[in-house]
Parts: sequence; C-alpha cells; structure tokens
Amino acid sequence: MQSSEYEDEDYSPVHPLDPSASVPVENIVMPFSLAGERLDAALAQLFPQHSRSRIAALIKAGDIQVNGGNAEPKQRVTGSERVAITFAPRAEDTAFSAEPVPLDVVFEDDDVIVINKPPGLVVHPAVGNWSGTVLNGVLYRYPQTAHVPRAGIVHRLDKDTSGLMMVALTEAAQLNLVRQLQARSVSRQYLALLRGLLDEDGTVDAPIGRHPRDRVRMAVVQNGAHGKPAVTHYRVLEQFRYHTLVECRLETGRTHQIRVHMASLGVPLEGDALYGKGLKGLVPSLQPVVSAFARQALHAQSLAFDHPATNQRVSFQSDIPEDMQSLIDAVSHV
Repeated sequence: MQSSEYEDEDYSPVHPLDPSASVPVENIVMPFSLAGERLDAALAQLFPQHSRSRIAALIKAGDIQVNGGNAEPKQRVTGSERVAITFAPRAEDTAFSAEPVPLDVVFEDDDVIVINKPPGLVVHPAVGNWSGTVLNGVLYRYPQTAHVPRAGIVHRLDKDTSGLMMVALTEAAQLNLVRQLQARSVSRQYLALLRGLLDEDGTVDAPIGRHPRDRVRMAVVQNGAHGKPAVTHYRVLEQFRYHTLVECRLETGRTHQIRVHMASLGVPLEGDALYGKGLKGLVPSLQPVVSAFARQALHAQSLAFDHPATNQRVSFQSDIPEDMQSLIDAVSHV
C-alpha cells in the first residue's frame, strides 16, 4: 500500500536478493504415489513452499518441463516422469534490489537523508510497481541500507504527492525516527489546493479506516471501530473563486490522511481522481488546466525532526513544484 501520509507499522527486515545469482533448477522424477493427480497439484505437494497458483504460473511461463517438453497444468501424472523446474524469481522476489533511480537528496550524513520526492515516483515496491522506487534508489546510492529494515524508510508519500521525506541510514537511526513519529514530534506540513471554499482554519479529528464498500479507498470511520486515530490541522492561506489554498499539519500519519479528511469536509484536493470524482462547477477556461494536472494537488513542503544522533532539531523546506505552481497561478486569475 502506497500512501500519501503513511507511517509504516510493519518493520520486518528485508534482505535484497542478488539479481546476478543463478536461477535454481529442480530436477525430479515424479513418484508413482501421485499417479492420477493433476501436474500442478502434484508439484504443489512436492514443493509445499510454493502455492498451486505459483506452480501453475510457472507451467504457463514454460518454466516446467516434463520429459523434455512443455507441460500443461491439467495434465495427469502417471509416475516416473522426469520433471525440470526453473524457479525464476518473481518481480516481487527481486523488488528489494539496488537500482540507479535518481534521487533529489537535500540533506545527508551518516545517519539520515532527506529526499525531495518528485510526483510520479513510488516510494516502496508494491503490486504494479516492483521496481524503480525510492527504496531501490536508496539501496543503490547507500548500500549500507541493505542491512536496515525496509532500507531505512520510515514513512511514505503517495506516488503522485511531491515533497520531503526522511530515510534512516542505520537501524538505530530508523528506530529513533519511528519513535518520533509515534510520539508525534515530527513536524510535517503540506500545501494543498482544494476544490471548493473554506472560510476559516480548523482541525479534522476523525478516525480513518478502509472504505466499507471500496477496498481501494480509505474513509472516515464514524464509529471508529475499524479505524485508526487521525488528526489533521489546516490553515487557510488564500481563497480563490473556486479553490482554497491551505496548509495542512499532520499529527498522525494514516493512509491518504489529508486526502480523506479534506474530502470529508466537502473540499477534496484538486486533481484527486480517487476522492474527488464527479466534481463539477469550473468555468470553461479552467478545464484544460485542471485536466492537464494529472495528480492530486498535494506537496510536502516542510519537515522537521530531532536528529537521531545529535538530538538537535533540524528542519527543511521544499519549493512548490512547477506543475502545482502553474495550477495555483491559473486558478488565482479566474
């Protein structure tokens, strides 16, 4: 799950696979005890570490040979067949590997780095984005992070959210930063352009959980039974004819927190295809500009935390990206 304001809660170690390692090949003779079974079912019994669907996928890919020829998942086993299985790695198996992904590093020392992430860059490998992520770039530029859980990543930004994020370079630094996130002592401020008008500053204190009908989306959970506490403070910076420019400060870091909280107020982020569907009401002159802005208008502009080695407070600022600034300029002149 990739997310705009998301504090990872599962910090299990990762061990990058060596992409240059040889692909293992298993050669077996099919036992007579499995005669009559489908090939995929028989192999799933012989290799319980692999699911039947995984075996079927290998057969479909031509990675399983029976008596020197291609196999079929539904073919029946008679016993004594010679089976060769090439366990080619799946994309997700090699996700945690070093890749020369360009990173805009605005600060680095022996303990921590701060990255200014551009829109369109995924932070952590997941379904649909197993490579080319911030994590892959961190492993390439800082090989020592191969021994740190999740390559030192302690929080994430959505693919289409730009701005600042911190990454630990040591396990001790990572633990320190995680504890700061849990204690809510990390300061994170975001700039958001909302479709709609807000007249005054405020706070949204509403738990967030999975949407009851659409599992891709998050939602404010009214009873809080299946959600996690989430608090967003917002300050109105400027009001335009159809939009409001706000600064959001996070106390918590939940999946899509700002996007969900602002949408719950009836003013979703401009360009947010997930939480702002069906919005209307723009003058024709704005339609091309808004349509060309193919992401949510959210930028992590400010980040501050206690340095994990010195305990000194450090803070960073990021300029508004050109695409979002152009959008703000356009809506301000209507």
